[in-house]
Amino acid sequence: MARISESTVRRLSHYYRVLEEVAAEGKRMISSRRLAEREGITSAQVRKDLSYFGSFGRRGLGYSVQHLREEIGAILGLDRRWKVVVVGAGNIGSALLSYGGFAEQGFDVVAVFDQDPRRIGQRIGGFEVLDTAKLAELTRARGADIGVIATPARGAQAVAEALVAAGVRGILNFAPRKLFVADDVPVRTVDMTMEFESLSFALTQARSPRRRRSGRDTA
Repeated sequence: MARISESTVRRLSHYYRVLEEVAAEGKRMISSRRLAEREGITSAQVRKDLSYFGSFGRRGLGYSVQHLREEIGAILGLDRRWKVVVVGAGNIGSALLSYGGFAEQGFDVVAVFDQDPRRIGQRIGGFEVLDTAKLAELTRARGADIGVIATPARGAQAVAEALVAAGVRGILNFAPRKLFVADDVPVRTVDMTMEFESLSFALTQARSPRRRRSGRDTA
């Protein structure tokens, strides 16, 4: 199979949610055109994305909502349960733990860690906060697949290395820094500050006349 781009994978996640909505509306079939309209893209893009993984529809009839949702769920790995450990029980970590939707999608939190003595032993969203001194032992013992890093930036790299050493297969990073781990361990970073900066840039460019460059960029 050709290497699938991140943008394609993200669109698959969007299709999956659209199909959930359509199923809740009681609809049994959906066309590529309707699926595209819900995402603001072309029907050709929908068909191209799906064609990487097989043929799921019938010409003139469209796609079975239930079947396509099951197929995309399997492609995204949502047909199994994933064990998750969260490192960092501060503001971001607490917000994640208080959200109940992850388990519904197959992501089960099996341990929460923090190094702050004031947080250790507390319960957040039904989970007891454990000492990071036990991270390697418990992450391995509980068979965690995914590590979530919600620590300050300065400690994130060490946490990532400890998680990989303990056997996690992927990392979701909320710390505002780039992490360096083995190539076979995928890392996805959610940097909210950068998202705000990107939005600020878009708003600034929309409201201000384009600046003329006064000289050559020699960097």
